Formats: sequence, C-alpha cells, structure tokens
Amino acid sequence: MAEGLAKQLLGSSVYIQSAGVKSEMEVDGFAVEVCREIGVDLTRHRVKSFEDFEDWGEDIESYDLIIALSPAAQRRAQEYTRHHALDVEYWPTLDPTGLAEGREAKLAAYRQTRDQLRDRIHERFGAASEDS
Repeated sequence: MAEGLAKQLLGSSVYIQSAGVKSEMEVDGFAVEVCREIGVDLTRHRVKSFEDFEDWGEDIESYDLIIALSPAAQRRAQEYTRHHALDVEYWPTLDPTGLAEGREAKLAAYRQTRDQLRDRIHERFGAASEDS
C-alpha cells in the first residue's frame, strides 16, 4: 500500500521502491481493494524483500531514505546504515492482517492503515507539484 500511495501522492518527484522483510506472499487482496477505492491500482504490484533488491543488483547506497513500517523492517533497514550514508525513519503502522472478522470489518481495518499511510506520506513529503 505504501508504495502505491506514495507514487499517487508524489508522482515522479521522488523515486520510490517498496520492500518488506519477506517476499513470500502476493499483494494482499484487501490492500488492493481499499487502494482501488481511492484510485490506486495495486494489481500490478509485487511483494519484494530487501534480499530481492540485493539479488537484482539494486544499489541501496543510492537511496537517501528508508521508511520502515514495522520493527522488523526498521532493524533490517538499520543494518544498511553501517555501510551506507542513508537515513532510516520508523513510522509505526497498524498491520491490518489478522485483525477483525468478516469482510467489512477487515476492509475497515485496511482502510484505517491506508489512511494512516496516506496522511504520513502527505505530512512528510507534501503533495506532488503540478510539474511532476
């Protein structure tokens, strides 16, 4: 969700990639649905891990900032600061997986996370300029 929301809000003004601690799952269907509600298409997104980036030769040292949404991601991101000059921010974020029972209650939890992420992105980076 964070990558899709950031790309919608910031456009091409910032290079954005999303990585999780693990990449063993597909993008969550509830995340796809609640983002679709606000015009963010996650159907082509794929879950990627830090290891995937390394395997693909992604140059982590070229990044300026890693935003971690979970304690595990924060610990993993901090490992990169030992060898690379980049900043790590931790944004504690509600993990909606496993919360609530029933479709509508689950969607409500995912909407809460979506809105939390959207607000944090807007607060941190502002909105994209019209030229982006």
